[in-house]
Amino acid sequence: MTVVDQLRAQRMLRVIWPDGTQANFPFIWLRDNCPSAWHPETQERMQDLLAIPADLSAHDVSVEGDCVTVAWEDDGHRSRFSLDWLAQHAPGRPLPDPAEIAAKPWRGDIARQDLPTGDAASLLADDGALAHWLAETRAWGISLVDGLADDPQAGMAVARRIGFLRETNFGTVFEVKSKPNPNNLAYTAVALPLHTDLPNQELPPGYQFLHCLANEAVGGGSVFADGYAIAEDLRRNAPDAFDLLSTIPIPFRFHDGDVDIRRRHEVITLDDGGAVTEICWNAHLADVFDMPAETLAAYYRAYRAFMAATRDPAYAVEFALRPGEMVVFDNRRVLHGRAAFDPATGHRHLQGFYVDRGEFDSRLRVLAQTAGS
Repeated sequence: MTVVDQLRAQRMLRVIWPDGTQANFPFIWLRDNCPSAWHPETQERMQDLLAIPADLSAHDVSVEGDCVTVAWEDDGHRSRFSLDWLAQHAPGRPLPDPAEIAAKPWRGDIARQDLPTGDAASLLADDGALAHWLAETRAWGISLVDGLADDPQAGMAVARRIGFLRETNFGTVFEVKSKPNPNNLAYTAVALPLHTDLPNQELPPGYQFLHCLANEAVGGGSVFADGYAIAEDLRRNAPDAFDLLSTIPIPFRFHDGDVDIRRRHEVITLDDGGAVTEICWNAHLADVFDMPAETLAAYYRAYRAFMAATRDPAYAVEFALRPGEMVVFDNRRVLHGRAAFDPATGHRHLQGFYVDRGEFDSRLRVLAQTAGS
């Protein structure tokens, strides 16, 4: 039997479920979340919080079947809550999120065949296959797609199964190949050290897709490293360096004849619980460090320690992408780069585009709801 008590002095409702689970619900919270507060079709909040007295009181509380009804003293309004809904949304218990998938850190001891891989035809046609591949990509931060048609649109079709493509100053789609008058090192044949893309943006892109259209040149292997693993090893082995990189934002800047885009980010971003959630690392786009002079020496030691880890083969995985293959990775977790290649020995052409983390996570949630319905 479910027990519901008023805690009048604390202006709360206490609910005790048959299994002994209990939770307290402040009156203001209950009134703010009354089912009538939400638009029935859009599910957007409609109620004006300032129209509710901050010290409102309950006149009567009753349990009717699987619902609790609260009659409010102040305006006579009655709020009816499902006991199951209250159990799911109890204060202090965040709602489970199908997109919150624990990261699986990895290092350079894995190979291409260890990475999650999705078949393009299955991802385009089968929601179950798409959901599984998305979850694995979320956990690893990186995956492959194979079996893409010989069509520049084929990779984008998979990305659009997830969400909208992110447009940047490089366009919605960028062609990664050696070309005259480049405005980015990606458009040359030189080696690219490990980095994350566009930390100069207010919100750096989320998931990056690199669809291999041709890869005939000598060299040009793609290189990847798990920034989460690098950060956690730094936290353990050099905690002072970790603290500086996770608390002091540095300036990043990209500028050419058309744009001048600047932003400050910490190299390592932590959530409220101290877990690593983002990496912003691009030594080519780092602007002049402008922290106080007395901080610079210590910060440079920390910055160099992270840079040294990005050069350590113990973290790196390298392989050559094949035509019809696409690599997908979390740009705010996984660092990427490439070996130098010789354009005189053959054509190398990758097509790149982004889908933001929010779009990626949204698709995971929607597919989880569909599977559970």
